[in-house]
Amino acid sequence: MANIAVRKENGNRSMQPSQSAPDWEPSRMTRQFFGWDPFSEMTPYASDDRYAFAPAFEVKETKDGYLFKADMPGVKQEDLDVTITGNRLTVAGKREAEKREQTDTYYTFERSYGGFTRAFTLPDGVDAAAIHADLRDGVLTLAVPKKPEVQPKKILVKTPPASPKG
Repeated sequence: MANIAVRKENGNRSMQPSQSAPDWEPSRMTRQFFGWDPFSEMTPYASDDRYAFAPAFEVKETKDGYLFKADMPGVKQEDLDVTITGNRLTVAGKREAEKREQTDTYYTFERSYGGFTRAFTLPDGVDAAAIHADLRDGVLTLAVPKKPEVQPKKILVKTPPASPKG
């Protein structure tokens, strides 16, 4: 198990060392210079927001309302807060990190965790009192219905009877 290789690309530079590169190569030096992150040495001491948990949302409009879906694996119902204030829908929550023992050996640790907040501005005409939220199998589904008076209505077009030609 000790020979697990993890390869991850960062921009144009690879995390694995290059093999038998010449000592002086201007294009390689330029890539290294422009790819240099002066704050990367501070990463162990500061929180790294690149790996913070932020669920991606899918928002769809239907004739009856709006449908929001987000994948939230590992988020418990009690750690999720959905609120609406005026026309602002806010989804906040957190995913707890699993315990890591000092005796465990990790070859890579890429799963994200932490708190998140997403806010959406809803258009006029939504029925805030009838919003339905469901968290099932790690997927949050929010159904935001439109008020009946703002839903499209079919208007019957009448044609006057043809007048007799005489």
